[in-house]
Parts: sequence; structure tokens; C-alpha cells
Amino acid sequence: MQQLVLITGASRGIGAATATLAAEQGYAVGINYRSDTDAAADVARAVEAAGARALLLPGDVSTEAGVAAVFEDVDASGLELAALVNNAGVVGRVAPFTEYTTERLRRTFEVNVLGAFLCAREAVSRMLRQHAGGAIVNVSSAAARLGSPHEFIDYAASKGAIDTMTLGLAREVGERGIRVNAVRPGLIDTTIHASAGAPDRVERMAPGIPMQRAGTVSEVASTILWLLSDGASYVNGALLDVAGGR
Repeated sequence: MQQLVLITGASRGIGAATATLAAEQGYAVGINYRSDTDAAADVARAVEAAGARALLLPGDVSTEAGVAAVFEDVDASGLELAALVNNAGVVGRVAPFTEYTTERLRRTFEVNVLGAFLCAREAVSRMLRQHAGGAIVNVSSAAARLGSPHEFIDYAASKGAIDTMTLGLAREVGERGIRVNAVRPGLIDTTIHASAGAPDRVERMAPGIPMQRAGTVSEVASTILWLLSDGASYVNGALLDVAGGR
């Protein structure tokens, strides 16, 4: 029986790339998404083309009800939950700190922090019941240590919370065979920059990176899959930068 990896926010970007690579490495893949059904279906087709089982798992993970719906579908699949990738995240538009609204702040922290906590809670509960260990990778950001001044300090702060959660949870459940790590992508070439109102951000910032380029979603995905693998069996509580040296 294929082991299941649940990937939140898997309909695009890093999540979609991770889903496809996980399928190629033999996992059944739970594809969580909030509203883009067509994009999620495209990812499911890529997973199935790789010979793996795909589960479409709609649900807004920033809410208790949305998380419950996702994990009810996981339970109904009959598959053992072996891994969770907490990837779902949002970022506001580039703006100075003084322009952040309460609505923006609430949305950022509900998705990026509350959602990750709720999904990790549900995943850990199931992994403990299964008595088979497991692995969690939280998708943080290099912004957690850079702060993102003049752009999105709120996003950076939310990822700082994810780093702290990673460290604490890794130490709490490591003795039960569950490893918890985080990847911290730097400047990655995705659509998130355009959604933040800065479509030229990759081209503008790449020269300031030691490697002189942005990263790709496949480079982040391969790091995530390594952290999930037996090759990282003694890696727990790590915050692994995928940021080109920045």
C-alpha cells in the first residue's frame, strides 16, 4: 500500500512541484486546495501519470472546519498518513508597515500560522495512533530571518512563528518517531510575486543573491522530499535554507 503525503496548498507553485515529485518517489499524494479546482485537478493528473494515487482534498486550512474536512477525507481514503507538508500560505501586497490593515494581518496569520498548527495537530494525532512514526515539513521562508522590510513584515513574522513551532514540535514528538523540519525558501520564481503587486521582483532582486539567480520550485520540492525520506532519518528540528546563499 502506498503511504500518503498530505500537501496543503498543493494546486500551484512549490506545493504542486512537491506533489509531482512525491508521486515519482512512490507516495500517494493528498492534494489540498482552497478554491482552484481546475489547477488541483491538473496536479492530480500529473500525480496519476507518475503512477501514484491522487486524493483531491478541498478545504480552507485557515479554519477549523476546513481542516476537519481535509482530514476526514484522509481518514476515509484507507491510506496511512506518513507525511505532512505544511505549504499553504498567503502574502499581502508589497506595502510599508504603516499601511497594514487588520484584515490583512488576520488573513496572513490565520493561513500561515493557524493553518499550519491545526494541520500539524491533526497529522501528529494520526501518526501517534498509527505507531509508525512520520515526518512533517513546514514551508517557512528566508523572510523569517531577513524581516522583509518595506515589503511584508507580517509575512516574515508569520514564518518566524513557523520556525519556532518547528523547533518545539520536533523536540516534543521526536521520541515518538515523528520528525519535524522546515525549509526556508529564499527568492523563488513563482507567481507569488505578481500576486503581491511586484511582478518584477525576481529580476530586480536576483543580482543581490550570491548565486545571482532565483531558485525554482523543483529545487525546493527536492529538498522537501529529502527531508521526508529515510536519507534524512537523523534530521529533526532543522531549519534548512534554500536561498542561494542569501
